[in-house]
Amino acid sequence: MKTVTITLVNPPELYLEGQNITPDNVAGKTAAEIATLDVWEGKQKSPLGKYFTVSGNGGATAADTKIVFRGDCTRVKRIGQQMTAGEIVVEGNADMYIGGWMKGGKIHVKGNVDSFCGIGMEGGELIVDGNAGHHLGSSPRGEWRGMQGGLIRVAGDAGNDTATFINGGTIIIGGNADIHVSTHGEGGTVIIKGNAKGRVGGQMVKGDIYVFGTIENPLPGFQRVGEVEQEVAGEKACFIHHVGDLGERHPIAKGKAVYANLYTRI
Repeated sequence: MKTVTITLVNPPELYLEGQNITPDNVAGKTAAEIATLDVWEGKQKSPLGKYFTVSGNGGATAADTKIVFRGDCTRVKRIGQQMTAGEIVVEGNADMYIGGWMKGGKIHVKGNVDSFCGIGMEGGELIVDGNAGHHLGSSPRGEWRGMQGGLIRVAGDAGNDTATFINGGTIIIGGNADIHVSTHGEGGTVIIKGNAKGRVGGQMVKGDIYVFGTIENPLPGFQRVGEVEQEVAGEKACFIHHVGDLGERHPIAKGKAVYANLYTRI
């Protein structure tokens, strides 16, 4: 795998739109060619080389290409957007929309990310060593399709509206989650190793949620049906099993209603 190192040397005054910085767009290009890729600061289009130094050439294909970001990327949005293969490593923080509509490959952010990361994600892995903002793995605004597949793993906390309209894939939050988890969920799995603020699974019709800590304000639309022991995210534990959201219409399979599952650790 060939490595391209992109180092921020001229921080933008506004936020930088970096959706062209993916293994798909970098593959087959020299460092000089990569430096000519378009980025946007507000309405101003500029070459990548205006802000970053670039060293190393892309691999023959996206799968053979690794991109490493160095410097403070707190103001750089959309890294890895719609990527299909390869790897991206951000050695610090990154802004919004990281891994949005991602289809394959791996993104590893060694700091924090802002909101809307992993939205509309269809495949691949998004790994965040710090905290994540709001709308993690959710649908874009005005859209009813959220995360479709892949894996999002956040070591720290996540903001509100995680996994809105989730249809598939898995989100693992190592810390706490704010309000509204898997709202309108129609599939997929969300695992919260810490506590959840509340409104977990509202209007959810399919899928699974596991909460290892407590839910501050549980919804009345979930009914306790029993207790189970399961291994979840590498940890075996006993959970109280609830089904819901009972206030919603649910699909029928083999003559029985299909419900979403909410598991809270005993």
